[in-house]
Amino acid sequence: MADPLDSIRAELAALTSAGLRRRMRPIDGKQSAELLVDGRRALNFSSNNYLGLAEHPALLASAFAGTHAEGFGAAASRLIAGSLPSVRRLESALAEWLVAEAALVFNSGYHANLGVLSALAGPEDAIFSDALNHASFIDGCRLSRAHLTVYPHGDVAALTDALRGSTARRKIVVTESVFSMDGDAVPIGAIAQVCRAEGALLVVDEAHAVGALGPMGRGLAGGVGADLVTGTLGKAFGVYGAFVAGARPLIDLLTQRARTFVFSTALPTPVTAAALEALSIVRGAEGELRRTLLQARCEQLHSGLTELGLRPGRTSHIQPIFVRRGDPARAMAVSESLLGRGLFVHGIRPPTVPRGTARLRVSLMSTHTSAHIDSLLRGLAAERAQLCSAEELTA
Repeated sequence: MADPLDSIRAELAALTSAGLRRRMRPIDGKQSAELLVDGRRALNFSSNNYLGLAEHPALLASAFAGTHAEGFGAAASRLIAGSLPSVRRLESALAEWLVAEAALVFNSGYHANLGVLSALAGPEDAIFSDALNHASFIDGCRLSRAHLTVYPHGDVAALTDALRGSTARRKIVVTESVFSMDGDAVPIGAIAQVCRAEGALLVVDEAHAVGALGPMGRGLAGGVGADLVTGTLGKAFGVYGAFVAGARPLIDLLTQRARTFVFSTALPTPVTAAALEALSIVRGAEGELRRTLLQARCEQLHSGLTELGLRPGRTSHIQPIFVRRGDPARAMAVSESLLGRGLFVHGIRPPTVPRGTARLRVSLMSTHTSAHIDSLLRGLAAERAQLCSAEELTA
């Protein structure tokens, strides 16, 4: 009788052969600008801790204080066990910060996006999704069973044509504002204008923008008329969890029908208490200072990449560095070589990015120094022969 694990082993072997098998690297220390990776000290350019808040002492203190007041675990779904004071205060503060009628906290960004689409859309509805949207949106589209149109990345004209051709009961446009693997921003204002003209709901994922960009760190969707904004608490906020903010009827419907909310044990109090403290920092003077420092590091890297003959993206805290021929094995080899130089820069391969576009993903933090960026640029210069020039990318 055949071993039922044989097909599993064969699948793993195929991933290894294609250069697509992943592994979790052991790290030691905090998610700061420097840490130990596989026991080697390295500068950290692989973290989404954009404002450096993951190790902030005020967040630790708030987590301890919240635990003392409310205990640790929430014990069940909020619809069963009740809604604790810290999460109620967090939702109220998020709504006020984002100038929204209401907000709802989810256990992760994946839970939020999956829950939003599966709650708002059904077989009689249509979803219009950017071609480079995150897996959570892709899976939410599938789970909803709505008619799906995937429009070219950031293409407002194509989106307009698709919306005008739809007779669905409810039309929902979903897009990220800043895209996680390219660091580029779509024309969110123009997309919102089209949605208003065509009677479509607009859902914007601000995971990589909230905290790091916009007035008071509100992101890029504020003021453009997005119907729902989803965002994470696990990146610039340095904590965990996510939120959805928008009109009260939409938030009320999510409370009733978003299965990822209804059937999930709520976030523990240390997380919600720390998130409330993080929001206070993000929207205050310290948050503004950290965003200014982050932008300075972005501009320094952008300038350095240009001098190396590499085509940088927009002046963003996320910079993709493409390897020749978009080869996954090459991306991982360069990543390993950089680690040997004391630089932790992760290689990104399909299915996270489209086939033929394997790359290094450089992620910056406000706690990086000018010297850190110089070290990164020296490392990339040493690997220059393996990286795509500006001319190759535009060919």
